Amino acid sequence: MTVSGFTFCRNAVKYDYPVVESVKSALPLCDEFIVNVGRCEDGTLELIRSIRDPRIKIVESVWDDSLRKDGLIYSQQTNIALDHCKGDWAFYIQADEVLHEDDLPVLRRAMAEHAGNLKVKGLLFRYLHFIADYWSLNPWFYHKAVRIIRNNGEIESCGDAVGFHFKATQQYLQSGPAEWLAYSGARMFHYGWVKDPKTMLAKVKEQVAVYHGDHPPARQAKLYTQEAFEYDDYAVLKNFHGRHPAVMSARIAASRRWGPRRNRWLNWRFYREVLRRGFRG
Repeated sequence: MTVSGFTFCRNAVKYDYPVVESVKSALPLCDEFIVNVGRCEDGTLELIRSIRDPRIKIVESVWDDSLRKDGLIYSQQTNIALDHCKGDWAFYIQADEVLHEDDLPVLRRAMAEHAGNLKVKGLLFRYLHFIADYWSLNPWFYHKAVRIIRNNGEIESCGDAVGFHFKATQQYLQSGPAEWLAYSGARMFHYGWVKDPKTMLAKVKEQVAVYHGDHPPARQAKLYTQEAFEYDDYAVLKNFHGRHPAVMSARIAASRRWGPRRNRWLNWRFYREVLRRGFRG
C-alpha cells in the first residue's frame, strides 16, 4: 500500500497559512507529497522548498482568473496536484489543515484495513474548526469531510474543494451509498480562521473575489468598511481544552486569546444561535 499526500497553496506567507505545519503533519504517512504552488511574489515557493524533504514534489502553476466564481479555482488547483499522485491512496490536506500525531496509527490502520475493499472510495475525518484563536471552536461548521480517496482515476475534487465526486457521473462522494465511505478515526484541525484580524480581513476579501469575481454581494459590503476582521460569533464559540498537534506548538506559544469570553451557557446569544442553527456540540 502506497500513499500520496497532496495540497495546493498560493500567497501562504501573505495570508499566514500554516502550510509548513500542514505538510509536516501528513508526511509521516506519505511515500510522496505533491505541493502545487501557485505563482505569487510573497515567498511561498521558497517556504515550501525550506521543508527539505525528498518526498516533496513541487508543481508550479498559474491561477486562471476566469474561474473566479463559486470557488472553482480551488478544486482546479487541487486536481492539478492530484493528477501527479501515484499512490494507492491520495491524502488531501489543505494549507490551513493539520493532522494530529496521535491519529497517525489509527489512520494507517484505516487505510490498510480498507485497501482491499474496493467499495470504499474515501475516508472521512472529523473536523475541529478554530476561530479567532487556538482556544475557540465553531461547532456549526461542517463536522466531517473526505480527505483520503482511492487513487484510481475515478475521483476528483469538485466545487470549492471541500469534497470529491466521480468524474464520469459528477456524483458527490458524501451523498452516495454509505459503503463508499469509511471513518478514518482521525481528526483534522482547521486553522484557517486563526489569524491577526487585519490579515484575516485581507484573506476574506481575497476569498470573496474567488467566489464572486469583481461583483461581491451586497451582504459583503461591510468587509470594505472595516480596518480589521470582526469575529462576530466569538462570544458563543465553544472552548477547546484538548491538545493541539505538536507541529503547531511554536505558533500557539506565540499567540494569545482574541478576547475575553464568559461561559457560553450563560450567554443568551448562544441560545438564540441554537434555535437558529441547532445544537451541534
